[in-house]
Amino acid sequence: MPEHIKKRLEEQIKALEYELTTELPAEIKRAVALGDLSENAEYHSAKQRQEFVNAHLGQLKKRMAELSMVNLANIPHNKVGFGSTVVVFDSSKDEEITYKLVTSEESDVTLGLISTTSPIGRSLVGKEVGDIATVVTPGGKRELEVLKLTTIHDSAE
Repeated sequence: MPEHIKKRLEEQIKALEYELTTELPAEIKRAVALGDLSENAEYHSAKQRQEFVNAHLGQLKKRMAELSMVNLANIPHNKVGFGSTVVVFDSSKDEEITYKLVTSEESDVTLGLISTTSPIGRSLVGKEVGDIATVVTPGGKRELEVLKLTTIHDSAE
């Protein structure tokens, strides 16, 4: 897992854990002190926030576990995969485009960083130079021909 992603997830988890164990219990305690819980908006709001934070914390911890299990040895050396930089020819736009396949946390289409789980990313994974990937988008089908490929292994050398 890229170190900056790990650090960002750890920071988010720490902040949510603090909110869940310190801030929200104090907020709930203050709301309970106001009396009648059936019509206590502060209490209901704090309890809803507590449920949301708990669910979000669970999602972040799950994502952290998933990312820590990524084994770079399982990423192919001659096919598109996580960490690959791919130059493709988009026949619908009649232009060459460079994409780098990254985690969903890092994706930024404006910078050419696409997630391996995005429609374009999914269509490119497993392709080799010369292959054509068909991407189904809301605007119709696009065909991307892989012109050049640099895998995560190539860039590490």
